[in-house]
Amino acid sequence: MNINGALEVLDRMRLSNGAYTASLSEDYNYVWVRDVVYTVLPFLTDSSNRYMNAYHALFDIFRMYEWKIDIHTEKKPQYLFEYIHARYSTDLKELPVEWGHAQNDSIGAFLWGVGEGYRNGQKVIRDEHDLEIVQKLVDYLECLQYWQAGDNGMWEENIEIHASSIGACVAGLTSVKMLVTVKEELIKKGEEALRFLLPRESYTKETDLALLSLIYPYRLVDRNTALKILENVTNRLERTYGCIRYEKDLYYNEGQEAEWCFGLPWIGLCYLELGMVNKAMDYIDKTKKIIPLNWEVPELYIGGRDVPNGNTPLAWSVSLSYLFLEKTNMMQNEKIK
Repeated sequence: MNINGALEVLDRMRLSNGAYTASLSEDYNYVWVRDVVYTVLPFLTDSSNRYMNAYHALFDIFRMYEWKIDIHTEKKPQYLFEYIHARYSTDLKELPVEWGHAQNDSIGAFLWGVGEGYRNGQKVIRDEHDLEIVQKLVDYLECLQYWQAGDNGMWEENIEIHASSIGACVAGLTSVKMLVTVKEELIKKGEEALRFLLPRESYTKETDLALLSLIYPYRLVDRNTALKILENVTNRLERTYGCIRYEKDLYYNEGQEAEWCFGLPWIGLCYLELGMVNKAMDYIDKTKKIIPLNWEVPELYIGGRDVPNGNTPLAWSVSLSYLFLEKTNMMQNEKIK
């Protein structure tokens, strides 16, 4: 399998402004902050400008709506449209439609990516104004009291307190605390909330695919918690074509829960984080089975029908599949040497 085909697909999804469209389908032809963060992970340590330019595009969004951030560093949003939006048009503008924009994890993910990029030599910070934006986003999370705030979560659904959202914020705040001022108490409150919630995702969900983010890429939880999360996900959510997001998920459910393709490589990446190479290797063939020859990895397979939905390719699916296979290829090549 030519894994570089993944990079060709991702390049087709890269916009002239540096951001990425979530999918080439008409339904998903939008820019999600969180999707961009995951999409550019393959470029974190390379010499191309893809990672840097993607973050510059996201910074441009936050600069455009800085007036909104200013309001909500002092006053909590009351309505969903008042939150920093999670989804934008391909020209990086807000969309005037109702949406579950209370997604604290997307802000945490962005902050994490800024700090991680900076530490890896990516010129994600252009000037003092970008640093001011980072500081204001930290203040925004404090105003929201993210550690006890219900939000729409990674899947943009019902508002409740999500461990994955709190974790993303903790990871983001920790990542930028050398770049801007982050009160230590702000991080500790999130860590305390996680100790209470984990390994559950929320009051209504004992486990959830989103919890994998606390292992990879955030490396936030201790080993025992990570193992428990993986045990729950692999035993209860793993399926043939991917993982269901959570039990009784209704999205693309036609008799069964939809199977999300990026779940399989994501599990593999989590096992690699834990040094469990043999367990990770079990997911190489599983991942290859959901990758078409043209590398247009779907969002999901429709539950009960075993056919992909129209959001094909999904940038996030392509990215995680490439990352996992590239890392395992490198490990296998090192063994041969």
